[in-house]
Amino acid sequence: MSEASSNLAKFDGLRYGKMSKNLEGDIYDVYSRTRGEKFGSEVRRRIMLGTYALSAGYYDMFYIKALKVRTFIKNDFQKAFKQCDAIISPTMPTTAFKIGELIDDPLKMYMMDLLTCPINLAGLPALSLPCGFDKKQLPVGFQIIGNYFDESEILNLGYLLEQKLNLFRKMPSIKKRGN
Repeated sequence: MSEASSNLAKFDGLRYGKMSKNLEGDIYDVYSRTRGEKFGSEVRRRIMLGTYALSAGYYDMFYIKALKVRTFIKNDFQKAFKQCDAIISPTMPTTAFKIGELIDDPLKMYMMDLLTCPINLAGLPALSLPCGFDKKQLPVGFQIIGNYFDESEILNLGYLLEQKLNLFRKMPSIKKRGN
């Protein structure tokens, strides 16, 4: 979240991104309105948490500790890739949820990132693919995690698995989902 906050700071509508059409008030009003209009509530929440973690007094408490944890995670993946070429794991801890279902529960929303965050923190390439459907005919996904700079390997493996599973031809029917 700290890095998202830092990276998204440039999208102010003045230098990058679209500016609000409402130009009333001073530059700070326009800037605030632009960011409020262009980022959804979840993105704004994550930016605010990242900014908080980077602020004076909390930098050491949160960000420095997170960097240390990132190093542990990277080291664990490096050890794992001495034993294998790729790692396959679920993408999410649950099957698909309804659009907007978790928007009022940020903790549950963050828990949905549980299986992808370590890969992002370690800076590893990963590819998410559907691997089937649950009893309610909702999609289930898995991810292929590759070693550093092995994007071509995970793309090739993903293509082979996609062809083998043939799921892109097996979309569930609306009648099966009970809608």
